[in-house]
Amino acid sequence: MHDNLTFNQDELRARFNPEGSPIRKQQMVMLGMLKELDRICRKHEIPYFLYWGTLLGAIRHDGFIPWDDDLDVGVMRQDYLRLMKVLPEELPDHIVLQTNDTDKNYFYFFAKLRDKNSFLDEGAYDRVFKERGIFIDIFPMDSILPSTQRWRLQSQAYNWFRKGNGNESSMKKIRALTWFNRHVSFPVLRVFSKIACCKKITFDYGIPFHQVLQRDDIFPLSTHVFEGMETFIPGNSHKVLQSLYGDFMQLPPDLDNVYHHVEKLEFFTNNFHNENDDRAAH
Repeated sequence: MHDNLTFNQDELRARFNPEGSPIRKQQMVMLGMLKELDRICRKHEIPYFLYWGTLLGAIRHDGFIPWDDDLDVGVMRQDYLRLMKVLPEELPDHIVLQTNDTDKNYFYFFAKLRDKNSFLDEGAYDRVFKERGIFIDIFPMDSILPSTQRWRLQSQAYNWFRKGNGNESSMKKIRALTWFNRHVSFPVLRVFSKIACCKKITFDYGIPFHQVLQRDDIFPLSTHVFEGMETFIPGNSHKVLQSLYGDFMQLPPDLDNVYHHVEKLEFFTNNFHNENDDRAAH
C-alpha cells in the first residue's frame, strides 16, 4: 500500500465494498474476466493496459476504487484487431465477447467481455443488447484526427436511440449508420490520419471519449498489482492520471455521490451464496 495516503483503505472497503456485498461480488466477476483477458493477451503477446478509473484504482488502491463498478482496458487498434480474432477461440464458456459482429444492436465502437452468469441493467442503451451480463470494456486506441470530427459521425445514433426509445425503427437507422461508419467513413478518416502523421493517441473512431495521450506516456508499458494480480499499466501512469483527474491521489470531496448508476444486478449461479439473496439494486 501507499504510506503517504490521507485516508484509510480498510475503512473505505468496509464502507463501500465489504466482502459479500453486491458491488464486491460484481468486482470479483470483473476481476475474473480481467484474469482471462490477461492470460490470453500474454499468450498471444498482445499489449494491453488498465485505463480510466481502473488505472486510478490500481495506483491509488492497488485494486478497484471501492465504489467503482466498471473496469476499463486500452489496446492499440492494430493489437485490438488481433485480440478480437483470438478472444472467441480462447474465452471460457461463461464469458462472451460483445461487438458489432456478435450483437446486431450493439452500436458501440469498443468491445465488451460479458459474464453469462449474471444480469446487469444500466437503464440506458444496453436494454437492446443481446448480452447484458456484468462486463469489462476494451477500448481500441489509435493515432487519429481530432475527436470533434470523428465523434459527430456516430453521435446521431445516440440521438436516434433517445428519440425512438430504442424501438425497431430507430434501431434500423442506427444499424445502418453504424455499418456505414465502420465500413466507409471511418476507414476513409484513417487514411487521412496516416497522411497527417498524427502522433498523439486517443480513442478510436466512433467512441465518445476524447482524452489525448502522448505515446511516450503509454509505451513502454509498466506493471502494477491490481487486486493481487500483476497487470499492465501505462509507463508514465502518474502523468496519465494527472491529465485525467488532476490530484488523483486525493479522494472525491463528496463520497456520498460516487456510485455509478446501476438499475439492477443479478447473479444466476451459486458462486455467491443463494441466488435469491444476490439480487440487488444500487
